Amino acid sequence: MEIKKVTSGNECTLTVIGRLDTTTSPKLEAELKSCLDGIQKLIFDLAELEYLSSMGLRVLFAAQKRMNKQGSMTVRHVNEAVMEVFEVTGFADILTIE
Repeated sequence: MEIKKVTSGNECTLTVIGRLDTTTSPKLEAELKSCLDGIQKLIFDLAELEYLSSMGLRVLFAAQKRMNKQGSMTVRHVNEAVMEVFEVTGFADILTIE
């Protein structure tokens, strides 16, 4: 998995490329810890995310909980396979998906 981060003022965009699973989730968690202080708008760009496991969902849920307290979180460019995971797990109702 590769993560590209762009921060501008109080907005942070994380582009996640590849697989977000048990092996790679800690990398995304670490990236989030380093970028969320002072951020009011968090954007995940998942256009190139190929696979999402339950561990990946856990990281997204934790980010959503934190951003509910300090701003907003948006998930963009979700492909069909990842959207199916969001719908089956109920995350489609929890996350703001564009």
